[in-house]
Amino acid sequence: MNALELKIPPPLIALFLAILMWLTPALAGSVAIPISLRIGVALVLCCLGLGIGMSGFVSFRRARTTVNPIKASSASTLVRSGIFRFTRNPMYLGLLLLLLAWTVFLSKPLTLVFLPVYVLYINRLQIIPEERILASLFGTEYSAYRENVRRWL
Repeated sequence: MNALELKIPPPLIALFLAILMWLTPALAGSVAIPISLRIGVALVLCCLGLGIGMSGFVSFRRARTTVNPIKASSASTLVRSGIFRFTRNPMYLGLLLLLLAWTVFLSKPLTLVFLPVYVLYINRLQIIPEERILASLFGTEYSAYRENVRRWL
């Protein structure tokens, strides 16, 4: 399993899962929600996800540190301002909200299974390895940050 750590960019994982969600047959049926309500809720979740994710991206750019999740060892700054005061992983949280928006839009309850799959994958193969790297790069500063800010929310 270690061979997969920090190998696949999280947006590709989210895209792969979104495709699987789309291909998921309505085995358990679908929820009869009016299309206008589905679209409205999905758009709100999508905007929220994009806003949170882009806020993290912009914070990284302003701090002039890497935004490449595969090269966490290239981090030059520990960003703790902006959205990073509330979540240590806003870009991953944003992708999760986009997947939730897609689930609402598809209206297939079975697609809910993919949300914990995303969280488990990202936690194990992306966040935990990143945290090891950041702890080695920023030491006690990162430890203090971890104690004060939650991983997801």
